[in-house]
Amino acid sequence: MSTVKEKRTAWVTVRVTQAEKKKFIAQAEAEEMSIGDFVRMRLNAPRVRKTKNERAKVLQLARIGNNLNQLARWANTYKSSADSLQLLIRLQDIKEQLSCL
Repeated sequence: MSTVKEKRTAWVTVRVTQAEKKKFIAQAEAEEMSIGDFVRMRLNAPRVRKTKNERAKVLQLARIGNNLNQLARWANTYKSSADSLQLLIRLQDIKEQLSCL
C-alpha cells in the first residue's frame, strides 16, 4: 500500500513573544521534533475544556464514582447479610444522577 502525502503549500502566520517562541522551541526539542511538526501535533490534539461547568461535571462524576465504589465494597464485605433492597435503591439514585449529567 502506498500512501500519497499531500504537499504542504499553505502558510499560517502567528505572532508570539520571544519567551513564547523559546518555550515552543524547547518543547519541540524535548519531543525531538521540528517546531512545525510540534505545532501541528499540538493543534490536532484533543483539548480538555477547563470551564466552571466542565469542572463541576467532573467533580460530580467523581462523587458518583466514590458512591459506587462504597456500595461495591459494602456489598462484597456483607455478602450474606446484604439488604438487596437498600443496594438497589442506592444504585437507582446513582443512575438518576448520571442521567442528569
